[in-house]
Amino acid sequence: MQRHYIHTTPRCNRGCHALLKMRLYIIAGEASGDLHGSNLAIALKKKHPGITLRGWGGDLMQAAGVTISKHYRELAFMGFVEVLLNLRTILKNFKLAQQDISEFQPDAILLIDYPGFNLRMAKWADKRGIPVYYYISPTVWAWKENRVEVIRKHVRRLFVILPFEKDFYAKHDIDVTYVGHPLLDAIDCLPAPEPGIIDICRPQGKECIALLPGSRKQEISAMLPTMLRMQSRFPEYNFIIAGAPGIEPSYYEQFTQENPTSIVFGSTYDILRVARVGLVTSGTATLEAGLFRLPQVVCYVANAISFHIAKRLVRIRFISLVNLILKREAVSELIQSNFTEERLFEELYKLLNDSSRIEQMKQDYEELHTLIGGPGAADKIATELLKTLNHG
Repeated sequence: MQRHYIHTTPRCNRGCHALLKMRLYIIAGEASGDLHGSNLAIALKKKHPGITLRGWGGDLMQAAGVTISKHYRELAFMGFVEVLLNLRTILKNFKLAQQDISEFQPDAILLIDYPGFNLRMAKWADKRGIPVYYYISPTVWAWKENRVEVIRKHVRRLFVILPFEKDFYAKHDIDVTYVGHPLLDAIDCLPAPEPGIIDICRPQGKECIALLPGSRKQEISAMLPTMLRMQSRFPEYNFIIAGAPGIEPSYYEQFTQENPTSIVFGSTYDILRVARVGLVTSGTATLEAGLFRLPQVVCYVANAISFHIAKRLVRIRFISLVNLILKREAVSELIQSNFTEERLFEELYKLLNDSSRIEQMKQDYEELHTLIGGPGAADKIATELLKTLNHG
């Protein structure tokens, strides 16, 4: 079915975008969205220095030239129960965003992931004649497939980052733009690891096991204590916690009093590069570990009520992006009741001692790189956005 749009953006002759004062509002509600939003902001400003960017995000977007009116650390609620408990705050935030957008009067809005909030914002903005673009698809292929209709009605262009998403939307007669995964951009331009990080991760030549317990406090409190208990089981290795942006050191320290552990902030990619194995909370970090070819065990525990509700609704076999993209269990997933000290010990022992398991995982990671495409996602989106906004 062909989509038809009413274009509200003024048309201009070729090349006039260099003079046009364009205004774009961006909403990213999580750390990963902040990263991808910052790379996009850099690409937009490089192509169109006169563009004005404002929105919700974090430190990386701010450093890239986006005026941040709300930091994502105030927005991270996950799970059915947690959302209900914080519903008043979420509704207040939504009204604040509406007011900020109305005062800013953008030419368009770009929504990055964060679907519970952003799909509602898409409806609101589209009904007011503001063109809506969406970067990183909601997981409608996993659950809440009815959200496809919200995207069809209220989103002008959806930029997807996973190879199977284009085919999924084609079944719903929606043409989307596949840009490849933005993590490749971030990884492609990395400098060599800082010598200081290598010394912290590998003191006296000890090999390192990386702990990535999540980017939200409720994830950290659920995952980190069990992860830390591996230190006494594998004393010959050095354990490092990759601190999440927006989480204060004192929050981690309450869990490390009995198991003293180094906590390193702002160097997650360096840690992934030098570690031998990773214990990784499900989310973007599982794909990051895969792209660095780091053997990993995927861990996840949710609020019990939220988990049982999700189990009835979610239609996918796996929770890690590595397994979802490869369509098989390339990395072990310890979910909910399976995430125990003994099961974690068993899986970690295999990764440290079973050479055939490691070799198979390396082969799987090579296939992952092939499937996910090449770098350049931010540049592709910036080009498409500027072209569409200038030419209607």
